[in-house]
Amino acid sequence: MKIIIVGTAYPFRGGLAAFNERLAKEFVKEGNEIEIMTFTVQYPDFLFPGKTQFSSEKPPEGLKITRRINSIDPFNWRKVGKEIKSKSPDKVIFSYWTSFIAPCFGTIAKFAHSPKTKMIGLIHNMIPHESTFLDRWLPSYFVKYMDGFVAMSQTVIKDIRLFDKQNKPIAISPHPIYDHYGELVPKKEAAAKLGLHEQKHYILFFGFIRYYKGLDLLLEAFADKRLEELDVHLIIAGEFYEHPEPYLKQIQRLNLENKVELRSNFIPDNDVKYYFSIADLIVQPYRSATQSGISQIAYHFEKPMLVTNVGGLAEIVPHQKVGYVVEVNPQKIADAIIDFYTNNRSEEFINNIKVEKSKYSWSGMTSTINMLFEETQ
Repeated sequence: MKIIIVGTAYPFRGGLAAFNERLAKEFVKEGNEIEIMTFTVQYPDFLFPGKTQFSSEKPPEGLKITRRINSIDPFNWRKVGKEIKSKSPDKVIFSYWTSFIAPCFGTIAKFAHSPKTKMIGLIHNMIPHESTFLDRWLPSYFVKYMDGFVAMSQTVIKDIRLFDKQNKPIAISPHPIYDHYGELVPKKEAAAKLGLHEQKHYILFFGFIRYYKGLDLLLEAFADKRLEELDVHLIIAGEFYEHPEPYLKQIQRLNLENKVELRSNFIPDNDVKYYFSIADLIVQPYRSATQSGISQIAYHFEKPMLVTNVGGLAEIVPHQKVGYVVEVNPQKIADAIIDFYTNNRSEEFINNIKVEKSKYSWSGMTSTINMLFEETQ
């Protein structure tokens, strides 16, 4: 088939770009003709909370990525839609994640539509974690021009139905494993690379930092005196997407300066394996969620997880099998971390992860998209 993926890709950085590029590679592997159509302007600089939107790494090999889309220029949206229509693809997959992009993607789909071409919304988040009044009506415009949807959790399906009044086809396929970060390395090698101690126990909070991700809850949990006795250390690896001062003050207030390793820069792809290799447990203390790419990196590196019982996280982290699902509460988070170390759960969880991870293949995602495409015919 001839497929166009509309969404973030190189030279833009981050998990969404990685997702779209990996999905494209799977479609190529299966013999399809693929193009990713990405942005010239993704966010105006004043709307982007990080230090830079752009990757410093080499472009992905073997992919056709064209920069066409200006997210804030309505005249551009119409032009891009007509360009896509002229290419006569079988399906256009819109990798959707925020209401900000709904007018852009909706208009592109409107002008790209033809009897031959189906518009598929691949929905990461229908409603942002930190929503505003715009999220009550902007998604409806995007949803209107889709022929069907792929969601990665039941939570997202419910959110799509808030805006889809026509009961368009929806399929579900869990977020596949991020398997492009290399392989696990010995803890000694990871410690040397990161300037950490090979003999210490580390848990990892990974990814950009915003309020909904609950880092403050984890810090409160980490002040538990029982953890101090276990000599467990916390690595925070990711860029602040909000002001860091409250977190820095919290670390000082809780006397955690000697227990927290703060690496508050964007983590390049080549360094991800070192952080996951040195960690015993990956912790996601989120206040809200749909699904998480962090969990799928943990699956790839076969690392036990602790997640809060929000959104779709519990769907992919079976409690007491590959890790823990706990309430959004510092005490419950601390209890799980303490159980992990005092009862030596690591080996049991890792053995279960090796079995569980087989559910999360990229071929499963492409198969779901293809089945949805047939349903929309």
